[in-house]
Amino acid sequence: MIELPQRRRPGIDANINIVPYIDVMLVLLVIFMMTTPIIEQGIEIDLPAAEAEIVDFTDQQPTIVSINKAGEYFINSLSEDDADVAQGEKLPLGIIAGRVSARLEIYPNMKVFVRGDENVVYGRVVALMSFLQKNGVDKVGIVTESENLNQ
Repeated sequence: MIELPQRRRPGIDANINIVPYIDVMLVLLVIFMMTTPIIEQGIEIDLPAAEAEIVDFTDQQPTIVSINKAGEYFINSLSEDDADVAQGEKLPLGIIAGRVSARLEIYPNMKVFVRGDENVVYGRVVALMSFLQKNGVDKVGIVTESENLNQ
């Protein structure tokens, strides 16, 4: 009798080929690494334009108190020590003055700047600056946009 060849099923590979997934993940990682520095974090504020002197921040990072269009106050975070201050957290004036005073005790030469929206009531900016000066901040600067950018 003639013996017929037996059919054999090919072995099933139950493993997932992850090489394409790794390639996709690496491409996404590169995209996020390239776009993350471009994204500006913080409060959206339209700064007024003015001709002003550029300040050098190479020695230490300044404290910047921001006022948005609604007149709400925000403070930047200097380091991981201030991790409880979330980006975009609205704070009352008293807490801002306390935190600025505490930072001034640690960094006596620290610069303090007010970053006010161009549409905020002028009195809110002046009130913030005078409140900071009453609470131990000798010099308060104002952040503006360069006039050349708006032309």
